[in-house]
Amino acid sequence: MKASAIAIPRAARDGSDGFLPDFCNIRIVFIIVVAAELLAFILALTAPGAGAERWSRLGLLSLFIQWVSLSCAGVLCLVRARLARLPGPLAGTAAYLIILSLTVLAVECARFLARDTVLESFLPAGRHEEFLHTSLAIAAIVGAVMLRYFYVQRQTRRTIEAEARARLQALQARIRPHFMFNSMNTIASLTRTDPALAEVVVEDLAELFRVSLADAGALTTLGDELALIRRYLRIEALRMGERLRVEEETAGLPADAGIPALLIQPLVENAVYHGIEPRPEGGVIRIEGRCSDGIITLCVSNPLTDAPARRRGGNRMALDNIRERLQLHYGRQGRIEVGPVEGRFRARLDFPYQKREP
Repeated sequence: MKASAIAIPRAARDGSDGFLPDFCNIRIVFIIVVAAELLAFILALTAPGAGAERWSRLGLLSLFIQWVSLSCAGVLCLVRARLARLPGPLAGTAAYLIILSLTVLAVECARFLARDTVLESFLPAGRHEEFLHTSLAIAAIVGAVMLRYFYVQRQTRRTIEAEARARLQALQARIRPHFMFNSMNTIASLTRTDPALAEVVVEDLAELFRVSLADAGALTTLGDELALIRRYLRIEALRMGERLRVEEETAGLPADAGIPALLIQPLVENAVYHGIEPRPEGGVIRIEGRCSDGIITLCVSNPLTDAPARRRGGNRMALDNIRERLQLHYGRQGRIEVGPVEGRFRARLDFPYQKREP
């Protein structure tokens, strides 16, 4: 099982180390258009005049501000690859200078286009310098606020990522002592009765430890994650015998889908620990998955334990960690739902299919 790439959210890959967003993204363009129109409304409402004159001024201000805003977004989109190679402060300074330069260019173009037209009454030649200075001042303030917002947003995202990574490392470092102890006992007994099988169990256990000690932000494939789960269940099946039964229906899942490592295995471990071990009669763990319309759905379910004395408490660290990692890697498209369904406890994962790049 290979785990090499770092699971950085897609939004954090754009711009200079995530400081500047992807100005080619339609969501960013929409935000810019809405913010520009709000600015036009504010400027039109605060300017002197009333009635038709105010509406005319609003139309011209909207046209001019949208012109400047979309020009800035377009240029920043074109140069995003070069900005991404610069350190954060230099990239921010370059973006700021681009905004100011395009504002000056738009003012000069507006002055040229308004000459000898009805628009000249709103942009008289004698007030050209005043209009230029006002436009530059507004662009400087709005541009600085915008870049500061992107910077603070990136810092907040980094803090969330660091907290999630720390929780994941705690989860990965926490292989339940009873599982390790029982596995070692199983291996010890098999070395006398079935050395070949003991060797297989050692390899499975070593693979579990290897993944647990890997980089907390590593990416793997869905196929490799399912293979790791089968290794884990083989070890548990040797100890629990016929009490542990597994039904797996994952043939329709894309094996090359990239997912954060140890995204699903903790759910299966919880199913064994909370749903099978407390029941003398054991039970069935079901692992079901499908891929439809680019969305992967995977469910892990186990029997509900009715007797309070047989229930095991948990701190929900694994579920909370999985939920945070889904949101970080997939945004709103990644989610987890847990709860009783038709007499069984079910954990359901939904996330988009993203083929892992080699």
